[in-house]
Amino acid sequence: MSPAQRLHILTQLNEAELDLIASDWQLFAHPHQWPPRFAASGAAWLTWLLIGGRGAGKTRAGAEWIRAQALGLPPLASEPAGRIALVGETEHDVREVMIEGISGLLAVHRRDERPLWTSSRKRLEWSNGAVAYAFSAEDPESLRGPQFCCAWSDELAKWRYADAAFDMLQFGLRLGSQPRQLITTTPRPSALIKRLLKDESCAVTRAPTRANALNLAPNFLQSVMARYAGTRLGRQELDGELIEDRPDALWTRALIEQCRIHDVPQLARIVVAVDPPVSSGKRADSCGIVAAGIASEGMIVVLADETIANASPSVWAAKAIALWRKLQADALVVEVNQGGEMVRSVIAQVDAGVPVTSVRASRGKYLRAEPVATLYEQGRVRHAGSFPALEDEMCDFGPSGLTSGRSPDRLDALVWAIASLTHGARGQPRVRGL
Repeated sequence: MSPAQRLHILTQLNEAELDLIASDWQLFAHPHQWPPRFAASGAAWLTWLLIGGRGAGKTRAGAEWIRAQALGLPPLASEPAGRIALVGETEHDVREVMIEGISGLLAVHRRDERPLWTSSRKRLEWSNGAVAYAFSAEDPESLRGPQFCCAWSDELAKWRYADAAFDMLQFGLRLGSQPRQLITTTPRPSALIKRLLKDESCAVTRAPTRANALNLAPNFLQSVMARYAGTRLGRQELDGELIEDRPDALWTRALIEQCRIHDVPQLARIVVAVDPPVSSGKRADSCGIVAAGIASEGMIVVLADETIANASPSVWAAKAIALWRKLQADALVVEVNQGGEMVRSVIAQVDAGVPVTSVRASRGKYLRAEPVATLYEQGRVRHAGSFPALEDEMCDFGPSGLTSGRSPDRLDALVWAIASLTHGARGQPRVRGL
């Protein structure tokens, strides 16, 4: 039907019929709000872990799933669940978000099926006899004793006593033919969340905030994305990513966040550093392309990461030169350990007028990166905005390289750019604005 046809039909319906349509969750649910059929093992899941950004619709998904369990609504439930656990970070969160909230349990029911909420007894009662009990994760011992058919745990990553509360809940999930639980949370790299992600009986769905854009205020995404896009906080709270540091890495997320700026000072010299791949093709390393500049007082500013994957020499050379032109840079700094003359030749074929500064690695990647990491710790390096892929490599680079075993191409280019600015500048710098 066209929008006009749908509108015409809806205007002919009475209030009860409109209520019936509005209560059909399958019509409105986003894919991430609908439970998967199977866990990682291929069997039916016992735990559904819904990880999402702020406003991604996690609470609505949780409330709708519990409604279906309590009323025995197919396809989400085959029979009513008589006893249900609702566990939030605090009693206030259970009441204000999970039950009375705008997307909570009371809001998602039709008027004729809405359960009775008795706050003094911390319980919801449906007309068919199903009962949901409210628990605070602040009091894990309150979960010792009660038993349930299913459970909904909200914002598990924020629970102060997460392991204790979660464990007590598991012992109580022992009623019905197949006890199940739903966990809705914004991600944090807690040990419990990481264990659940590896659990073969757990099904995982993920969603960024933007997946639910139609149900958010029009200017919300624009304002928060402008402020937080690409930052650690934004990737966690908006993109729903699990961001963590490697213990032996040269950089930490907290250190990089302290280095972020939005107003670029006047720069005395700008370079574009290129870490060319040894080979080409789908399995070849990426070509690291990172630009940085230095101000007259010595502050170094990382300006761009244009690293490109699966590119032929002529393609990555053209991309590097395009960035050099865009920033009016002073030179291309190019590592020439592998095929030095070929690298110079490829760049010359694209633009013979580009000044190329050749650098050659005499030490390992980790030893070259250590002095650059020290400059960050001294507060002498700033990031002009956010560079998520580059910053991921920085926070995953330790003595043994990246945990993936791949080449740190972005990081190599960053190191060459900063090293050339601090030790390899030639001639008198000329001050310019960016």
